[in-house]
Amino acid sequence: MSLPRSTLSSMAYQALRHAILSGRLAPGSHVSVRPLCEEFDLSATPVKAALHALEREGFLVLRPHRGFFVPEVNRADMRELYELREVLDGIAARRAATAPDRSGLVTRLNALVDQQAKELAKPDLSGYGDLDVLFHQEILTAAGNGRLQHVAENMIGQLRLGRATSARVPGRPAAALSEHTEIIAAIAAGQGSQAERLARRHVRKSANALDRYLSKP
Repeated sequence: MSLPRSTLSSMAYQALRHAILSGRLAPGSHVSVRPLCEEFDLSATPVKAALHALEREGFLVLRPHRGFFVPEVNRADMRELYELREVLDGIAARRAATAPDRSGLVTRLNALVDQQAKELAKPDLSGYGDLDVLFHQEILTAAGNGRLQHVAENMIGQLRLGRATSARVPGRPAAALSEHTEIIAAIAAGQGSQAERLARRHVRKSANALDRYLSKP
C-alpha cells in the first residue's frame, strides 16, 4: 500500500527542516533534489513540494538558475526576527495569563526554570538553550491561538539558523532566568498586561545583548 502524496511531502518536509535546524545542512549549503530523493527513498515530487514549503517559510532561499540554498542569517536578519518575536511573545504571554487553565502552565514553567538553573552550572549551555525553547513554546501553546503559535515558532526556527543565541553572551543566561521567573509570576497572578510587558522586555533584552555580542570584532 502506497502512502498519500501529502504524507510523503510531510515526511520530506520534517526531515529537511530537522537537517537545516540541526546544522547538518549548514548555512550556505546547496540543497539538490536528486541526493534528497536517494537519501529519503522518495520520488522527486514530494521532495520538491517540501523544498518549496521550506522556501515559503524562510528556511530555504531559491536563487534563479542555481536552486535552493540554506540561508545565511546575518545581524540585520536577527534584529528583524527578534523585533517580530518580541510582539508575538508578548501577545502569547498576555493570552496565557488569562487562560482558564494557567495553573498547570505555571507548574510546567516553574519546572523548566528549575531545570535551566541546573544547566547553568555546566560548561556546555546547549541543554539550557533547549529548555529555553521549551519555556517559550509552553507559553505559545497556552495562548490558545494556533496561527500565533505557528508564526512564532517559525520565527524561533529562523533565529536558530543564525547559529547564535543570547545564551552565548556572558551573564545573559542568568539574567534571562530571572526574567523568566518574573513572567511566570505575572501569568500566575492573571496579569495579562504585565505578562505581555515583561515578555516583550525579555525578548528585547536578549536581542540587544546578542547584537552587542555579535558586533564585537
